[in-house]
Amino acid sequence: MVRQEQIEITTTGRGSIEITAEVNAFVRGSGISHGLCNVFLEHTSASLMLCENADPSVRADLERFMARLAPDGDRLFRHVTEGPDDMPAHVRSVLTQNSISLPVSGGRCILGTWQGIYLWEHRLQPHVRRMTLTVYGD
Repeated sequence: MVRQEQIEITTTGRGSIEITAEVNAFVRGSGISHGLCNVFLEHTSASLMLCENADPSVRADLERFMARLAPDGDRLFRHVTEGPDDMPAHVRSVLTQNSISLPVSGGRCILGTWQGIYLWEHRLQPHVRRMTLTVYGD
């Protein structure tokens, strides 16, 4: 059996938003108890990550690391159509991931004790981000 749905998350600008509850609600509502869940983000300036969910300083540290790796306004970048954070957001997205697959058991995603699923917004301004959730199994 396969179930698929699109969801939208409105961001408040750069940073991470935990979406574990939304993904698990979709899996639970699908009626599939064992299988795989894929989360696919349909954007090129945001990404998905499995990350520490107990200490928010981990995600803050990741932000600082990415700011060093792909700083806003870097003169290296020619693609600045939407501002100084445009190309750095694309670099950050390419270096991370836009799709995550997770095992499903008991009608929910299997995650480690300290893992959460996050949408990672790389742009400074708020955006509406669309994801396609697909669960396969029985």
